Amino acid sequence: MARKKPRELYAWIAKNHGESSIALCCAALSVRREGYYAWQKRPCRAERDEALVSALKKVRDKHPAYGVRSMIDALPDTLKPSYGKGYSICREYGLLQKRRRPHGITKVNSKVQPAEDLVKGDFKAEDPNSKWLTDITEMKCKDGKLYLCAVLDCFDASVVGFSMDNNMKALLCTSALNNAMKRFGKTEGLIVHSDKGSQFTSRLFRETLANKGFRQSMGRTGNCFDNARMESFFATLKKELIYRLPLYKMNRAEVRYHIFDWIESYYNRIRRHTSNEQNLPPLVKRRFFQQRIQKAA
Repeated sequence: MARKKPRELYAWIAKNHGESSIALCCAALSVRREGYYAWQKRPCRAERDEALVSALKKVRDKHPAYGVRSMIDALPDTLKPSYGKGYSICREYGLLQKRRRPHGITKVNSKVQPAEDLVKGDFKAEDPNSKWLTDITEMKCKDGKLYLCAVLDCFDASVVGFSMDNNMKALLCTSALNNAMKRFGKTEGLIVHSDKGSQFTSRLFRETLANKGFRQSMGRTGNCFDNARMESFFATLKKELIYRLPLYKMNRAEVRYHIFDWIESYYNRIRRHTSNEQNLPPLVKRRFFQQRIQKAA
């Protein structure tokens, strides 16, 4: 006959014996008396699981694109389960996210010489404003397509600049770059990495980089791995915001507002980012870095 689990023995002791005989019962059943008292103070498993499911649902509502590990990290310490248990509950209650593969929209101009790949798949940076990534994505709205060009800093994954328009000409990209410059200043030798799309090989974009003293870097067009971190940002934007909006009912101006608000109010300042230490939101990490520099000066 299989030996009963300790919690089953604890339940039997609680049901059949008074306080005075607990020590004797624990000794007879080879269980620890301290364990019995600890079991009495713990809520039952059903109650714990119910509270855990409720907490995970709240995290999912607030952070639609979090993975299981990030969801667990966002829970109070008293509710944090193991990864396996958290994953099982997310799967059982439909809290897992379906992945969508992003598709590039830029086209190569074969007549123009592309720049060298200075990044080579290394999307990390030790300092702010030393390595930026940029790319374009599109959204289909009620009154036509809306294009977004964003600039992302490899240091903290913050979106340092972005621009939106109803076309994807080179001016869209230079506008995003200029917005990043106005916000964070000029850094000589900064690397700006993109694919080989015609917008990024255009004379206007290259002259903008040269005038600012930036270095241009290019990966392959149509290969998401050469600009994976930028593609990851666009995938997050679409999972957390775009795919949840009824774009077919919304005009470009409405969608522009939602994108601006999501980037500036949520992504940069509130959303936990797993590539940062302690999963800090992008601009929170940047603020802590600047504070450490000021203290050291």
